[in-house]
Amino acid sequence: MRIDKLAIWLNTIGYPSAELVAFARRLENRGYGTLWINDGMGSDPMVLAARILAGTERLQVALGVANIYSRDPTMMVGAQYGLNEQWDGRFLLGMGISHPFIVEGMRGHTYASPVATMRSYLDAMSGIDYAGPPPAEKPLTVIAALGPKMLELARDKADGAHPFSTTPEHTAMARQILGPDKVLLVEQKVMLETDPGVARAVGRGLVSGLASIPNYRKSFLRMGFSEADLAHGGSDRAADALLAWGDETAIRKRIEEHLEAGADQVAVQVVPKGGGLLTAEDEKIIELLAPG
Repeated sequence: MRIDKLAIWLNTIGYPSAELVAFARRLENRGYGTLWINDGMGSDPMVLAARILAGTERLQVALGVANIYSRDPTMMVGAQYGLNEQWDGRFLLGMGISHPFIVEGMRGHTYASPVATMRSYLDAMSGIDYAGPPPAEKPLTVIAALGPKMLELARDKADGAHPFSTTPEHTAMARQILGPDKVLLVEQKVMLETDPGVARAVGRGLVSGLASIPNYRKSFLRMGFSEADLAHGGSDRAADALLAWGDETAIRKRIEEHLEAGADQVAVQVVPKGGGLLTAEDEKIIELLAPG
């Protein structure tokens, strides 16, 4: 498993599988090594990962993140090991405890203590004797971690952490907790837009939406934002922190800030200017940032 400094994170909901494969091939041709996909109410992400892996030659697929309430530990290990055995170690598993409105409201489960639930789940995974043909190397497992306790769990029970919607300052804190030997794979939202009014309107919308979810709201407050930053549609300060916008130089600067703070990888999520799916114009920043 390669951990390249730059990856692409894509919200896959709404994309036909053929379009996702075409997108993945464009990434591969531009020199990217990893595509992060998400888990939602659409196609099963393990199925989607298999489709993308089958349609590419070198590209790694990372799952950010599998909802642990949707699969028992045996099924999770089976998918993780099976995908890696079939596609030469090109699948990276990220897992998360999700949110009450998804776990209870959409899926009908009972949402329990996040850290304790994840700890029990990781312990169960570690005790499973996988009976299928093993992959050449033990696959990596990272967990969605925002607060100190979940980051400590990522350090103690997993291979690292995948923080989402965080700042370089949070990255520095996460690295300090994880120590030097665990992987830190952060997500960063970006938009190639030099008009402050346009970019901040999108950024405030992101802040407002995420702040309505308790786990993210707590994370924003831990990162130093005030209730005023999260109220009335979000502040410009919070928008600028969550969304890296501007020209290529400005966006590269934010990526470097995460790397200098201790990230092993920055997974760039391009935010569509018009909402919905990415357009060719939205993808321009992917082309500009391409490693080769």
